[in-house]
Amino acid sequence: MAPVAQRLSAAGCVLEPLLTAMTVDGQVEECVAALEEYAGGPVVLIGHSWGAWLSLIVAARSPSSVRKVICVGSGAFEEEGTDDLMRVRLERLSPEEQAETKRLLAAISDPATDDDAVLARFGALMAKADTFHPLPPDEGGRDAVPVRVNGEVHRRVWAEAREMRRNGRLLEICGQVHCPVVAVHGDYDPHPAAGVAGPLSRVIDEFRFILLENCGHCPWLEREARDRFYEILIREVR
Repeated sequence: MAPVAQRLSAAGCVLEPLLTAMTVDGQVEECVAALEEYAGGPVVLIGHSWGAWLSLIVAARSPSSVRKVICVGSGAFEEEGTDDLMRVRLERLSPEEQAETKRLLAAISDPATDDDAVLARFGALMAKADTFHPLPPDEGGRDAVPVRVNGEVHRRVWAEAREMRRNGRLLEICGQVHCPVVAVHGDYDPHPAAGVAGPLSRVIDEFRFILLENCGHCPWLEREARDRFYEILIREVR
């Protein structure tokens, strides 16, 4: 989310912690420690995808550190409907890319796989499937700010987070969040919007849901949605 942090820095101070712990609790502790060291009071947490879940967990565990949470392109908070996620993604790829995705998925699921390049390639294919109208790199699109991929962090943390969703613990924790929460979601995002809006509206008192048109999983990379996305973020932060 470096492009988002850079854009928002024009409107105020921004902290973009790089989390590397191998457990959910470890990443929560890293985030809280960064807030305690660098933030001068309660902050607005903006989390994308898995980061949306993480931001809500941080808000529940350290309520004095967070005054609002903005969830961007969040994954669903319940198992129902998640089976369609990969089906939708595969339908948006060519037959060759579909076959490659299935091979990569098998490799990622294998604990013996120790190749960050495998996860990086899988991420590139999913980015293609998840984006409605992508900006080119020279206009702030994907790869404008390269990031190092760590497959081991992904495997361990995602396995734990997915189990938290399956057993209901994730939504239970979200119910302990008492600050305002805003979810921003693209209408082209294969992660089901209903799986975000429905569950969170049931357990969080101050919750709002904003659906962006012609927008995929990463709004700041979308030609038609980027400006509206930043308008929303700046308004909500202020």
